[in-house]
Amino acid sequence: MVYSTTCSCAAVNLTLVTPEKAIKLAANDLFRTYLSKNSKGLNISGEMLAGCGAGLCQVVITTPMEMLKIQLQDAGRLAQQRLILPSSSATKVVATNPVLSRAYNVSLAAATRPMSATQIAKDLFYSQGFRGLYKGLGATILRDVPFSIIYFPLFANLNKLGQNSVDGKASFVHSFLSGCIAGSVAAVAVNPCDVIKTRFQSLHRGANEETYSGIVDCARKIWKNEGPSSFLKGSGCRALVIAPLFGIAQVIYFVGVGEFVLGFSHFEVY
Repeated sequence: MVYSTTCSCAAVNLTLVTPEKAIKLAANDLFRTYLSKNSKGLNISGEMLAGCGAGLCQVVITTPMEMLKIQLQDAGRLAQQRLILPSSSATKVVATNPVLSRAYNVSLAAATRPMSATQIAKDLFYSQGFRGLYKGLGATILRDVPFSIIYFPLFANLNKLGQNSVDGKASFVHSFLSGCIAGSVAAVAVNPCDVIKTRFQSLHRGANEETYSGIVDCARKIWKNEGPSSFLKGSGCRALVIAPLFGIAQVIYFVGVGEFVLGFSHFEVY
């Protein structure tokens, strides 16, 4: 079950992370081009505004991707609880889940069967419509918009430090390291928002786990019950994942893939 859940989570990431990064990078360039039009350059506030626009655009993909990934992770976690705990305790885990959708509020035998991303997406859509897939949209915006506001200006300015005087471009290695550093800093900075988003999007609740009525309620309960340090849980692992991901994505984009595609489509910003 754990192996199956891990593979399903990887499949969700592989399927949706590409359009997510494409939207983020292309939208940032689009907004930077628009904001810098009829001017000599883009100041830091303009760079932050372009990043904000990119963050808002990407949540179209990010929210359902994160929603499905969290449900798959929770399915594996609760399945392990049911295998370890006695049947009475396992029943209690299911019974104390008032926010479960109809797809998960089932008998123990049915709950232990492997769950796929497609099955979870169908169940959420049939029971709650698009609203189910976009549960936690506000929390996702709260994380992704500040991330992009921090990341894109930081990357742009770090990358400028490595630009040569001949063609004005930075080397492959310098762009990669700039993406890694900017991604790590932004990931750690918004980690509290990521913790809130993950808790809020979780439909599964084990025994004695809190339920949340909203983003503010979620933040308040985490602070009260677990302390302020809990908002930085997983920040190191998140930085280790985000750093190479954005380093690679930014380098591939900066070698001219974006310009090549836009050139073929004769795209202009008016």
